[in-house]
Amino acid sequence: MRPWYIQPAILLSCCAFVLGMYPDIADAQQKRAPRPPPSVVVETVQEKDVSQAFTFIGRVEAENSVDIRARVQGVLETRNFTDGQTVEKGQQLFTIEKPPYEVVVAQRNAELASARAAEVNAAADFRRKKALVGRSVVSGAKVDESRANLASAKADVLKAKAALRAAQLDLGYTNIKSPLKGRISRARYSVGNLVGSDSEPLATVTSVDPIHVTIGVSEKQLIDSRKRGIDMKNPTFEPTIVLSDGSPYGARGRFDYLAPTVDQTTDTVVIRAIFPNPTGVLLPGQFVTVLVHPKEKKRAVSIPQTAIQQDRQGYFVLVLDRENRVSVRRVQTVRQSGSDWVIKSGLATGERIIVEGIQKVRPKMVVNPVAPAKG
Repeated sequence: MRPWYIQPAILLSCCAFVLGMYPDIADAQQKRAPRPPPSVVVETVQEKDVSQAFTFIGRVEAENSVDIRARVQGVLETRNFTDGQTVEKGQQLFTIEKPPYEVVVAQRNAELASARAAEVNAAADFRRKKALVGRSVVSGAKVDESRANLASAKADVLKAKAALRAAQLDLGYTNIKSPLKGRISRARYSVGNLVGSDSEPLATVTSVDPIHVTIGVSEKQLIDSRKRGIDMKNPTFEPTIVLSDGSPYGARGRFDYLAPTVDQTTDTVVIRAIFPNPTGVLLPGQFVTVLVHPKEKKRAVSIPQTAIQQDRQGYFVLVLDRENRVSVRRVQTVRQSGSDWVIKSGLATGERIIVEGIQKVRPKMVVNPVAPAKG
């Protein structure tokens, strides 16, 4: 039996046929296509706000907090609010029984009327005796006595007026009103309880708009400011807030108080800022992160940290020219600002630098620049 194999002539004929049908295969074998330039992420050098911000932990405090107390004794008849709601200045919160104090007011009115009648009688007696003293009908002593009686009657009127005023005040104190706008705590007494001036506070009203935030600043951090003179009416720094969930608080604040002494236990100085709080997001007692920024913003060339490389000679970046060719540029850095480096020299605004894909390239290589992904 003859062994099976393909004859050389037949194999060559097949190869020639295939190459004739696909000439590109033959061309690819003779000349391989050039690779496309590598893609890299490129950013344009810009000036950014590089002002330093200091971070502190702050505590939220109410501007005003008032205990609502009874000033007269009596039984609570009404409670005119819901626990935790916002109350207005002058809004009635509680009512204490009025009849006992209305009776006292009526008595004081009667006493005042009696005193005024006595004053009228004393005045008439004095006028008569004064007229008769010239005819020697009435002695001078009697006139002096009548004059004294008139003065005493006038004093009794004043005393009666004061007593009436006191009674009216006590009656007014049966209407317990809020001295300020704010949120009210839960009531500590129910309707029907007997309360008085020696009772615990009936409730507490706390103002929430505006609201204060206090921070403790290191004494060392304030040395330069104290040397230049701290003007609390126009401070050079302003505070902002970051809430506990990491979101920024929308409104900016202003500093309005600097403690006159250093706390010896913490070596800090208490500084207070005031913030608008119309929606009540900030509550007294909570902790927040306070960022203190200079009012005058400082701008400088700033580039992402990913663009900076370092070797024995120092820091450098990879810059692209108009033909997208890579070159090495030495730079001098100042400091970090967030996720960027502040550049002192070596770069100008408008130049393009590679921020991602640095490992793919080398100097003098042409690359394909790609803009950073948004968001």
